[in-house]
Amino acid sequence: MVLSVFANIWRLLATAVVLSVFVVLCLYERAEAVPIFARQYGASCRLCHAAYPRLNSFGEEFVLKNMKLPNWKEAGTVDTGDERLALPKFPALALRTMAYTQVRQAKEIDPTTGPTDNDAELDFQGPYMIKLFSAAPLSEHISYYFYGIFAEKGSNGETVIEDAWFRHDDILSTGIALQIGQFQVSDLMFPRELRLTFQDYMVYRMAGITYDRGIVLDRRVGHLDLAIGAVNGNGISQNFNINSPGYRRPDHMFDNDRDKSIFGRIGTEVGPVTAGVFALAGKQKNITSTKKTDKVILGIDLSGNMDDRVYWFFQALWNRWEEFIKDGRNYEWYGGFAGLDYIHSEQWVFSLLYNYADAGDLDGTKTVYEGIDINSLTLTASYYFMTNLKGIIEGNVDFLGKDKDDDYVGHETKEGYILVGFDAAF
Repeated sequence: MVLSVFANIWRLLATAVVLSVFVVLCLYERAEAVPIFARQYGASCRLCHAAYPRLNSFGEEFVLKNMKLPNWKEAGTVDTGDERLALPKFPALALRTMAYTQVRQAKEIDPTTGPTDNDAELDFQGPYMIKLFSAAPLSEHISYYFYGIFAEKGSNGETVIEDAWFRHDDILSTGIALQIGQFQVSDLMFPRELRLTFQDYMVYRMAGITYDRGIVLDRRVGHLDLAIGAVNGNGISQNFNINSPGYRRPDHMFDNDRDKSIFGRIGTEVGPVTAGVFALAGKQKNITSTKKTDKVILGIDLSGNMDDRVYWFFQALWNRWEEFIKDGRNYEWYGGFAGLDYIHSEQWVFSLLYNYADAGDLDGTKTVYEGIDINSLTLTASYYFMTNLKGIIEGNVDFLGKDKDDDYVGHETKEGYILVGFDAAF
């Protein structure tokens, strides 16, 4: 099998990418669109955004400079007479809210018993999301960023923290930046929070490289952007109690084993194209949760833009999950996405997003991982009532046919939809 030939290459390339970056000691991290900085500097959101939340070239540089301008202290902090104190003039807070109405083909399928009665073809989804953001530079070299979710996808009454990190942009005057906290590993390529479509970059979620806890080191060396990081590999929802033999000394672990996922990216610009190679080597529990097995991911990303009006992007990921279901067998699958954003005017923005994934060796396993298969095209029209308030109309076409086998774990229902709603940040 061709994928089997590539498997050893992936492992070698993953090791090469990580070691190369480590030798140089080098994230290309981009924060989500928030109007905190517009308030701080008295500037329009359009200074950094081609169309909320997509960053323009200036916005990308702003984030690379630790989310601050040269006059950050004078513009955004209180004069306390203490040169070693940088307090924001106001609480550095912002909100993002979303509400939608969706008409969809998809029906709920229980993987054991089959179709359920939850066939909501017309669904009022409000609030779909309410997020509270905070971000600010705290010193000449250190900034922080976080957001908490008050409501998400109909789950009210709980708060979930997703992104939450500190970043130092010049450790020991070496030019090396250090970030520590919670973040998405996939942000090294294309941050999901900055997409203009409601539809997600699905392969990132399928590959398990979204939110996790860890560190990232990055550095720009000549024409190269180099990054290396390590994460727990178990996401951000788990924690474990740990007890000391001493009196009343309980603590908590965010991970309960020494296994970490190591990842890295090397990026550069080739004319008008930004290109990158990503690799990750780590472990994950197999579906019986009795042991951890190896996983390897190799990715290629390409992107570019023309005059901050037309943005295009492409991502491909190859995955190898060793002994994930059965001992002695390795499972390989691949996927990716391609997209285009066209900034037609200050009011109208149009986006295309194509998602594709082939479950590969996971087909026929009678597990939910057969559902990795996807082949869909999304078209989004965004109308900006204000710079920070937009209405969207989005349609998604599912090109895959329904599974005709006797289980309920693959592509059991069409997944097309039409969605209308609002998205605002203030």
